[in-house]
Amino acid sequence: MADSHTMPELLDESDVIGLLIRQHAMIRDLFDEVERAVGGARAESFERLVRLLAIHETAEEEIVHPYARRAIDGGDAVVDERLREENEAKQLLELMEQRGTDDPSFPTHLQKLRLAVEEHARAEERYEFSKLVRETSDAERRTMAIGVKAAEALAPTHPHPGVESATKNILVGTPTAIMDRVRDVIRQTVAKTKKD
Repeated sequence: MADSHTMPELLDESDVIGLLIRQHAMIRDLFDEVERAVGGARAESFERLVRLLAIHETAEEEIVHPYARRAIDGGDAVVDERLREENEAKQLLELMEQRGTDDPSFPTHLQKLRLAVEEHARAEERYEFSKLVRETSDAERRTMAIGVKAAEALAPTHPHPGVESATKNILVGTPTAIMDRVRDVIRQTVAKTKKD
């Protein structure tokens, strides 16, 4: 088991908790980028934010939350509350995407989304991640990180010209459609990891 004094923010990216905490920082940076951008640049930044949020939340739902349900005291209640928060954010995200970044309500909705996402991230780190560090082994968290990294590889936070192919096809459509395709990739990766 992990040392009970280990703080999640000190873990590296081979550990699922360190990886997810880094993603929380990337999400905050993308919110900053969307807030500063205008016109087409805002739409591109928002698209990257939507992709990273979709990948991050799907990875948590598929990999982290199931472990938390089993491994931590009161895990069901902790996970159910995180899922409720995620669902509220998803609904707002879908609305924002339907209306587009030029909609007059976009800045207000973006601020509301940012507050919800940041509050959710703090709750995850405090109530779920810190307990998972204490209740799971280093090897379990490294295995979970493999699935999260497979999902993360699909969502570059900065555009990479020429990378259209399969990644682009997976990451088009609504946040819900993206999550469905990412869920398939995560499940295939986890299944392969278990066979190896």
